[in-house]
Amino acid sequence: MGTLKTSATFNGAAVNLTLVTPEKAIKLAANDFFRHILSKDGKKLTLIKEMLAGCGAGTCQVIVTTPMEMLKIQLQDAGRLAAQRKLMAAQAVSSSPVGSPISSTGHTTSTNKSQQTATQITKELLRSKGIAGLYKGLGATLLRDVPFSIVYFPLFANLNELGQKSPDERAPFYVSFISGCIAGSTAAVVVNPCDVIKTRLQSLQRGINEDSYSGIVDCTRKIWRNEGAKAFLKGAYCRALVIAPLFGIAQVVYFLGIAETVLEMLQSRRY
Repeated sequence: MGTLKTSATFNGAAVNLTLVTPEKAIKLAANDFFRHILSKDGKKLTLIKEMLAGCGAGTCQVIVTTPMEMLKIQLQDAGRLAAQRKLMAAQAVSSSPVGSPISSTGHTTSTNKSQQTATQITKELLRSKGIAGLYKGLGATLLRDVPFSIVYFPLFANLNELGQKSPDERAPFYVSFISGCIAGSTAAVVVNPCDVIKTRLQSLQRGINEDSYSGIVDCTRKIWRNEGAKAFLKGAYCRALVIAPLFGIAQVVYFLGIAETVLEMLQSRRY
């Protein structure tokens, strides 16, 4: 059982790593693009325009990364569901005659499902539901990531600006890091209810006695009725701890111009 959990964990980590890189790159680059478009008059962006730029960045990122989010959730669910099935099989064995086939069947089922890889899940989704299967929960993902970007980018820009000695100079790297941490953790907590809803909707396999949901409104209503308001803040603390350094580091790398330098090197080699 420990091996199965470890396998699912490493599979989920691989998808998560694959997800983080394009997600942050698209989000940061798109935000800068929209800020440039909205500031063509040369004036400082208003808060509304900063929020619009963040909205555009979040939308662009969601379209690209939703399939990988979907796969990540399925792989992270594998260990939990396998443990639940094994517990049920053990309970069935204890209440059944010795040698009953329930034990072997239950164990085999949990083993096969828990060892699914990202490639197998992708093929299964494409075969059964087509491209739409990879975009299950797109509305909930937009509901989470667009508000996240609307909160994060204006907050980061204004915090980072406090560390600039003049408008023409970049803030020190540590200011960008701290600003990214504060803005990231704040935005993560603000949109955590949307993250809970998104995760529930994108979980294809249900545990015993777990609800199924027909959409965002139905999911919200059932969570509120069965688990209370506190359920929408589940994982908020852990999510803030993960998002804070992640965005802090991403902003330092981005503002130091490392990505721009690499692109310039690639372009010079091409020509």
